[in-house]
Amino acid sequence: MPDAPEPARELQFPLYVKAPLILLGLALAVFTIHIASEIIFPLFFAAIFAIMLHPVEQWLLRHRVPKLLAITLTVVLGVTALLGLLYFIYLEASQLSSQMPLFKKKFAQTTAEVHQWLQSRFGVSDEKLRGYLSELGNRASALLGGTLSAVSGLLVVATLIPVYIFLLFLYQRRLVDFLTQVFSSRRQDTRVNEVLHESKATIQSYMVGLLIEASIVATLNTTGLLIIGVPYALLLGVLGALLNFIPYIGGLIAIALPMLMAFVTKPGYGHAIAVLGAYMVIQFIDNHYLIPRIVASKIKVNALVAIVGVLVGNAIGGIAGMFLALPVIAILKIVFDRIPSLKPWGMLLGDEETPRGRKVNPPSKATEASEKVLPSAE
Repeated sequence: MPDAPEPARELQFPLYVKAPLILLGLALAVFTIHIASEIIFPLFFAAIFAIMLHPVEQWLLRHRVPKLLAITLTVVLGVTALLGLLYFIYLEASQLSSQMPLFKKKFAQTTAEVHQWLQSRFGVSDEKLRGYLSELGNRASALLGGTLSAVSGLLVVATLIPVYIFLLFLYQRRLVDFLTQVFSSRRQDTRVNEVLHESKATIQSYMVGLLIEASIVATLNTTGLLIIGVPYALLLGVLGALLNFIPYIGGLIAIALPMLMAFVTKPGYGHAIAVLGAYMVIQFIDNHYLIPRIVASKIKVNALVAIVGVLVGNAIGGIAGMFLALPVIAILKIVFDRIPSLKPWGMLLGDEETPRGRKVNPPSKATEASEKVLPSAE
């Protein structure tokens, strides 16, 4: 009787060979995403919105609505909600445009006052002041132009997202079977299904947390501006909450707009300073209480990885990359935690203490159930 064939052994490479291969793979992945960002990012956004709208589609299917009709109604509902928000902003902004002559007059008056003060205090000549103002205007125009081009690019790409959402709903069963067969040798693998379900739950809770946090910030912004007496408080409050979705630049613009409105429409500088103080308090509440408890608690990613991920996302895809960085890292952590050879990477991404620490988070009920049903991969 011939001897049974020995099982194939996994190749082991030394660290000085493995590390360059990992870095090369990461570099190729980042380069590919950067080159194909116009194709990949709309798919990512469509997947996130599809996950958010999935409960609506399931509710319609449970009420015996045909599949194609249920998917169509779900997509139409999501697009209608987004268009309603954009229409509200458009109506408020059209009323704001009537203040442009007042803006120009106040700006000219303030420029003359600043010019006179600089000339009397520091002896700045007209030529130097014009040079400073010209350079400042060019930088502001470049920054604003870059932001507007990025936003306009997102709006153009956004026209594809409803089509992608519809197709993702239509072929969701096929996509789940594809992922199961690619990452598992068995047709029905509980671990793959667990990763998919946990990823979906994480993204849903993260997006819901973002919406709740934005609603609270919009309410605080509007209330503060109403108390100070700044016109168009509702528009500026909602815009400030929406601009917070854009890291770094969004927060600055969210503070600058109401300060400019207060400066133009109110005498003196007291109202503008009051707006700055109110927004600083709101930002403190948002950063130290709302985001950690409502948003960050949904994604178990430590602060260092989150900051680096946002910067890498910005380098790869600008504003869209910043927004997608945290959900992608959270999904990678879920995947890494389920693969024994990649568990150290999952530990690096997470914010839980390591087993050597004093606290170890207990495993979830889903993980315990899967470990009872399936043998250990090790």
